[in-house]
Amino acid sequence: MEKTKQIEESLKLFIVLSRAHRAFNDVVNKHISTFKLNPTEFAVLELLYHKGDQPLQQIGGKILLASGSITYVVDKLEQKGLLARRACPKDRRVTHAQITDKGKKLIEEIFPPHEERINEIVSVLTDEEKSMVTELLKKVGYHAHDLLNKE
Repeated sequence: MEKTKQIEESLKLFIVLSRAHRAFNDVVNKHISTFKLNPTEFAVLELLYHKGDQPLQQIGGKILLASGSITYVVDKLEQKGLLARRACPKDRRVTHAQITDKGKKLIEEIFPPHEERINEIVSVLTDEEKSMVTELLKKVGYHAHDLLNKE
């Protein structure tokens, strides 16, 4: 394939992937908003529910959010009674976020329909196609990460 054609196909892939990502997120975020949460609040609660207590300093990296924004999100979730801050008994410099019983109850209500919504979005693909897309996107993602690290 000539270089110009390769570039055209790469740009087309980028645009299609970007639009698909936006549409996917729009559907999921609309569902999450019905529970009076924004996507970041949901991501923090989901992380705490599935992975347990987390140091505040590490939450941003796990949900791909800037550390400065985490304090704001944690404050909002704490005000709603969905999480609590807990001092680390081993290191006073570390504070953990801990999901509350109210937060657990909310995630247990939200997560099953959330999973179903995601499944509905990708139901146009066969299981084999889902696996193929997953592997191909991982390949591109890892390569992009490697390129970023070389800069």
